[in-house]
Amino acid sequence: MNRREFLWKLGGGLGGVALASMLARDGFLPRAEAAVRHGGLGAGMPGGLHHAPLATRVVQLFMSGAASQCDTFDYKPLLIEKAGQKFDPGEKVELFQSDPGVVMPSPWAWKQRGQSGKWISDLVPHLAECADDMAFLHSMISKSNVHGPATFMQATGFVLPGFPGMGAWISYGLGSVNDNLPTFVVLPDARGFAPNGPKNWSAGFLPSSYQGTMIKPSAPNPIADLFPPKDSFVTPENDRDALAVLNQLNREHAATREGDSRLDARIQSYELAARLQVSAPELLDLSGETEATKKLYGLDEHETEDFGRNCLVARRLLERGVRFVQVWSGADNGHPRRNWDSHEDLARDHAIMAKGMDKPAAALLHDLKSRGMLDDTIVMWTTEFGRMPCSQGGAGRDHNPFTFTSWVAGGGFKGGTTYGSSDEWSYKAAENPTYCYDLHATVLHQLGIDHTRLTYLNNGIDRRLTDVHGHVIRDILA
Repeated sequence: MNRREFLWKLGGGLGGVALASMLARDGFLPRAEAAVRHGGLGAGMPGGLHHAPLATRVVQLFMSGAASQCDTFDYKPLLIEKAGQKFDPGEKVELFQSDPGVVMPSPWAWKQRGQSGKWISDLVPHLAECADDMAFLHSMISKSNVHGPATFMQATGFVLPGFPGMGAWISYGLGSVNDNLPTFVVLPDARGFAPNGPKNWSAGFLPSSYQGTMIKPSAPNPIADLFPPKDSFVTPENDRDALAVLNQLNREHAATREGDSRLDARIQSYELAARLQVSAPELLDLSGETEATKKLYGLDEHETEDFGRNCLVARRLLERGVRFVQVWSGADNGHPRRNWDSHEDLARDHAIMAKGMDKPAAALLHDLKSRGMLDDTIVMWTTEFGRMPCSQGGAGRDHNPFTFTSWVAGGGFKGGTTYGSSDEWSYKAAENPTYCYDLHATVLHQLGIDHTRLTYLNNGIDRRLTDVHGHVIRDILA
């Protein structure tokens, strides 16, 4: 009996995880199939992914605080026609923290863009140039109008904490193609965390090794505790010796606790950290990028420098084999606003947020496309919910969970298309109501995974990213 047969007979636990990784690495069984086999649904399709993938990696741009659909991508002439009049959609309107004000048109003009003629606001002029690469979802719905649960829903598929992030599921299903970098990397806003903080990218009940690894490219120490302090007595030599002893002790400890993945994940994280000490400096060193590329991402402008650096590092991560990169625009609530939660003055606060996000996000699309990477890279832009078409306090907009806009590009998606629509006010989803389950199912589909078959047995339940919901949105597939 060889080692592969032995581990197969062992089944779940560490043996199953090791088997999944080894079969994938040896080319016998891709990780999605191994995950299915050890996730509680029994044997899957032998010989590979559930179907031929059109994408191999994903970058998610998350607009924290709720970016307004009716000021970016969801054009509604009625808001211009009825400006200043009573907002009356024919039913009682319940808002998060206010009473309905008057109809409020966007402070920004709208134009038709590209060959598709898509109406996009002047708030995002650089992304507007990419209209023909983007597939818009205008009838997204959230199950909560509170930032924390709604952010969890878009990030993990559930409004409650404790569930794996989407990147953790993809990491679990597909595994790594670069041993020197994490499979799932998170680039938070330089100003702070979004609601829920690192819980948005946790591994939940999956083995801990699949959680997101946080990198802060703008910080003096981008990866916390990767290197000893400059005045430390630690040298490269004794650091290696200490890690070797620690590794031996940890493995002896883990051997007496079969089925507990936490220490195994810690061992893997130490091993990865050692490799990152070599790979991370090269990854984060942008000196080799051309001045034209740095300018494309806005690294020469104060407003775009931080998000631009994150987007450029995201591209460098993707081209080095990282499967899932999450880039956040927006931190926690504060005054002045440093996220998209524009209750007080939308024209002021959205203008600041969009100025920082628009040019770098468009640069990422252009850069991926010019390098031939967009074909097999999914770019996903989303937010936790939308905003109301009526005013709050005269100049702001309140939360709107009933409709908002997401878009996807690359990775086999059909650019210049639109799926679903909101009503004439941009108040509620009208045609093809869409939840995160559907978007997540479609992204997994493009990666070659049947979302109903990528599961993990937890507390007697075959859990999955899409819960018990979701369908593939085939209308936006090329």
